[in-house]
Amino acid sequence: MHRTGHWLGMDVHDVGDYKVGGEWRVLEPGMVLTIEPGIYIPASLRGVPRGFRNVGIRIEDDVVVTRRGADVLTAPAPKDADEIEAVMAAA
Repeated sequence: MHRTGHWLGMDVHDVGDYKVGGEWRVLEPGMVLTIEPGIYIPASLRGVPRGFRNVGIRIEDDVVVTRRGADVLTAPAPKDADEIEAVMAAA
C-alpha cells in the first residue's frame, strides 16, 4: 500500500528525490527519514478470520542519519502491544 518510509523535514512528507541520476540516493549525515513497515489485510481476503479483515497496522520510527550511523528519534516510543495498551489505558 505504501513504501517502507519517506523523507521527513519541514513537512511531514517532505519532498526529495529517492533516486539521483537513476541510482538510489546514498544517505548522508543530517538526512531525516521514516521507517514504517506495515501490514494491511483487505476486507475481501479469504482464509483470514473476519476479525482481522480490513485491518491495517503500521509502526513508524523517525531516524536521523549521523556520521556514525543513525539516531532513532522515536526509540522511546512504545512498540510492543502490551506497552501500547498500557499507554492507551492510562490516557
